[in-house]
Amino acid sequence: MTETESKPVDAHMLISSDRVEGTAVYNREGERLGTIDTLMIEKASGQVEYAILSFGGLFGLGSEHYPLPWAKLDYDVDKHGYVVDMTREQLMDAPSYPPDDKPEFSADYYRNINAFYGMGFW
Repeated sequence: MTETESKPVDAHMLISSDRVEGTAVYNREGERLGTIDTLMIEKASGQVEYAILSFGGLFGLGSEHYPLPWAKLDYDVDKHGYVVDMTREQLMDAPSYPPDDKPEFSADYYRNINAFYGMGFW
């Protein structure tokens, strides 16, 4: 394959972001934690870096947003949702922000998120 050729893509490997948004997120015990609100995509590579989880509150009121590294989520076909290896209590201690008060998405901000999850930084 030359540099100008692209590799074939299996359509079942791709998903539209609007289909990911609203998808349920569970922990390993099967407890529903919340839903994916939005995705954060690295501009240069086009790779999804974070899923913003809407968690807590009642009927979406009083919920917080939790940036989860995409690599921490596994898709579970049977649940039709994503699974993260965290308890509800662990998630409550994770970095978060109110939906109406988005943080500055800076390198330092993501460094802190990655440190919490024990991951390197780009």
